[in-house]
Amino acid sequence: MYLSKTEEKILDGEYGEAKALALKLIVALGEVFKAKKLISIENAQIAGISYKTIGDAGLEFISDLYSKNAKFIVPTTLNPAGMDLEKWREIGIPEDFAEKQLKIIFFLESMGAKKTCTCTPYLIGIKPKYNSHLAWAESSAVIFANSVFGAKTNREGGPSALASAIVGKTAMYGMHLKNERQPTHIVKVETSIINELEFSLLGYVIGEKISKGVPFINKFKGRVNLDALKALGAGIATSSGISLFHLEGATPEAKHLKKNSLKGLEKVTIEKKDIEDAKEKLSIEDYSTHILLGCPHLSFNELKKIANLVEGKSLTKNLWCFTSRKIYEKAEKKGFIKKIENAGGKVIRDTCMVVAPLENIGVLNAQVNSSKAAYYLTSLSNIKVNLKPLEEI
Repeated sequence: MYLSKTEEKILDGEYGEAKALALKLIVALGEVFKAKKLISIENAQIAGISYKTIGDAGLEFISDLYSKNAKFIVPTTLNPAGMDLEKWREIGIPEDFAEKQLKIIFFLESMGAKKTCTCTPYLIGIKPKYNSHLAWAESSAVIFANSVFGAKTNREGGPSALASAIVGKTAMYGMHLKNERQPTHIVKVETSIINELEFSLLGYVIGEKISKGVPFINKFKGRVNLDALKALGAGIATSSGISLFHLEGATPEAKHLKKNSLKGLEKVTIEKKDIEDAKEKLSIEDYSTHILLGCPHLSFNELKKIANLVEGKSLTKNLWCFTSRKIYEKAEKKGFIKKIENAGGKVIRDTCMVVAPLENIGVLNAQVNSSKAAYYLTSLSNIKVNLKPLEEI
């Protein structure tokens, strides 16, 4: 791989031990994927910051970089932590977990990260420019940035995104290359997609059927808005390694594809039965005690919808809604948080149902409206789930 003189000096340690370690990691990854050079990034998004998922080894890794005076040189945001950073006692997070989680946040903030703690940075004003290069790690945010904004990022691991934030660079391979962003499959959806759960399941099925590549999805019957694209992308990223999709008439690169770029591609058809089968596969009989919403994090409009649905009611199940701190503040000003709390629900910031230690605080079964939530709650936390669209929960 070609390295500039400055990059070679960084590797040699002339700019400090932390930068040398970070660049060594990025170069090693680049060599694995046969990258020809490094490129500058506009910003980074670091995942793997929950103490639940990284444990003491992850805490030690981040602490070590902090002790070596690591600093982020590009704007850097954080994925959800393992708890609401202020109201963690209200949902029963253990003291020792909280202590270690707060240390992780302290180290990352001290290095220069913004305490966004969300998997949806694009909902709080971080909107990547078309063709810009990023180093994002959260899979649902990666596919959203690539597909909806036309930005360029691989699905980074937590350590590689952190390393990129320190040196402001990533290796040029994968989604950073134009030829890797060309469609590989044409997807024809032969059923109407009517709610957020079906968009999520459609994505899950696309990911299962294609697994690897770049799907070009033909127009289908369904109201496509940002929340729908969020659910669709998260579903695809859950069941596959796909980091980019093109949706006819909706995503920017789909509009610029040459006519012959779709010729000869493998065709995949998705019928109503595929959606129903995926739902049945991910769901169990409903005897849930909790309703968990916000995977990925809820948008302002989704919180508004939930608030209106529960207004004036007294809930019989524990309703927990997960969102970012910024969306929470906006919704609070509009009275949505109060409406949900008055009905008996909670709105939780900074964390999500996947990376919070829910199984250790009494959540054993739950209703969800997301294929991503269903997949990861089952596989990572052994929580039994039932899938329903929001309006049926």
